Amino acid sequence: MSNLTPIAALPGPVRVGRPPLTRRAKAAIVVQFLLNEGADVPLSSLPEDLQSELTMQLGRMRYIDRETLNAVIEEFSNELESVGMAFPGDMAGALNALDGKISHRTALRLRKEAGVRQTGDPWERINKLSEDRLQQLVLGEATEVAAVMMSKIETAKAAKVLARLPGDKARRISYAISMTSGVSPEAVDRIGLSLAAQLDAEPPRAFEKRPDERVGAILNYAASAKRDEVLEGLEETDKDFAEAVRRAIFTFANIPDRLKKIDIPKITRDVPADVLTQAIAAATGEADLRAAEFLLENMSKRMAGSIREEAAGMSVKGKKGEAAMGAVVSAIRDLVNSGEIDLRSDDDDEE
Repeated sequence: MSNLTPIAALPGPVRVGRPPLTRRAKAAIVVQFLLNEGADVPLSSLPEDLQSELTMQLGRMRYIDRETLNAVIEEFSNELESVGMAFPGDMAGALNALDGKISHRTALRLRKEAGVRQTGDPWERINKLSEDRLQQLVLGEATEVAAVMMSKIETAKAAKVLARLPGDKARRISYAISMTSGVSPEAVDRIGLSLAAQLDAEPPRAFEKRPDERVGAILNYAASAKRDEVLEGLEETDKDFAEAVRRAIFTFANIPDRLKKIDIPKITRDVPADVLTQAIAAATGEADLRAAEFLLENMSKRMAGSIREEAAGMSVKGKKGEAAMGAVVSAIRDLVNSGEIDLRSDDDDEE
């Protein structure tokens, strides 16, 4: 479709014997022919000025005879057959074609150097952001802009973001949402493009996760004594960071507070029965005993009875016990990463 330009107006009907057809007229004939045949013609991918010119040309033309139609379609088919290979034609197209093939860092640098923004619906990209990032965007924007943004993202995600906001900010945004009925689609597009431009302007990060999440993930697999030692040291150095790390940590003792009761059968499905029995038997401290009881109470009665009986006759201590508990935690994290279950936050109520 790139051959639609340059083109000139062609008023009135078209008949054999008239001056040669312009490329604009030929393009209009081809498009109308394809539409009549029920083809899906992706005209939205053309620049807006070409879309406008083509639409006006279609509106000006009346009819052509069959000989002219056959000649135009034959010429168009010959041109297509003579094309050996087509290239994107611009930097934006080249970057889209190589998406995922070159490094994100290189693509970002090339986009900035060429002044090319990412194509597609900016709201799809915004909606994929984490709740933390969305919260940052909302807090950094005017109430009216935040109201539009909250209206465009998924309802469940918007509710979670709203719950993170200060009360006064949340109330003002909620009221502003009620005033968005008069916002034009063009304004919504401009807001989306502006927010996407902010994301493009951010420097690339070496790590996707926050520092507290990375430290928490490491300590998840550390021995309990070493984990406590590290946390105590962090408390002395930076209490706020230590608290963030504690929230990011998920251990066997955290199961009753972070796991939903209805998800326990998924855990018992993925963890071998002997490993689960060893983890239950290794629970000695108050927090671990609470977690063991939580697991037993929410699995099938038959399985719970069998595990209780076997665990009662076991003596699992030290590294063997920690390994069994670690296997249970690892299985839970795998289910979280696959999207099968969601961990509750400290403020969530049990469903």
